[in-house]
Amino acid sequence: MMSHLDILVLLIVVVLIFQRLRSVLGTRPSEEKRIRLSKENAEKLYNILKSEADKMKAQEQASQSSAPQELTPIDDEPLSEPDKTLIQISGFNKGKFIRSAENAFRIITEAFNKGDTETLEMLVNKKLFNSFCDVIESRQKEGVVAETDFICFDKVEIIKASIKANKTASITVEFVSQQVNILRNAQGDVIKGDENYIQNITDVWTFEKSITSASPNWILVSTKK
Repeated sequence: MMSHLDILVLLIVVVLIFQRLRSVLGTRPSEEKRIRLSKENAEKLYNILKSEADKMKAQEQASQSSAPQELTPIDDEPLSEPDKTLIQISGFNKGKFIRSAENAFRIITEAFNKGDTETLEMLVNKKLFNSFCDVIESRQKEGVVAETDFICFDKVEIIKASIKANKTASITVEFVSQQVNILRNAQGDVIKGDENYIQNITDVWTFEKSITSASPNWILVSTKK
């Protein structure tokens, strides 16, 4: 039930809203009418607004509770070996890193298949970039086109982490995914793979970043099957 103070505040808000509307719509002073709002209607309006506010608050709390948290040791759950290293990286957020690694996996795989060297150069180190370019150049000379239909990730897990003497953090991630991979020749015929066969593929990628750098970007330095 609303208090008299609640009703008074609500009445003031409603009057201000109507005044604002008259100002926007250009209503003449002679056409203005006194606005009356009963206590019952005020309560109804108040309940509607309060209900919406409660919903928004609940959604915000749910979003905050589901957001990935930074690594912290828990007495009953000892940290894994990789986590013991990751907790030393200031501001490191494991959930955010894994989501970024998933995005990087898709983007890099697609760029490699399309021969998009500009994208690859921004996301991988020089040694890996040169290796990718060699394969891309070889395919282009032979007229071979690679196609990957990514289905989903079955598993994405950090399996190793270390911090080198030069303050470079290294994180190795195991990706287990379902994909359809084929190679086509210049005539468009499938020369390797099966369009109707979904493969379960395990990739092990290693990302690195200087822990003293202000940049949030991790660079791919190694890929293994």
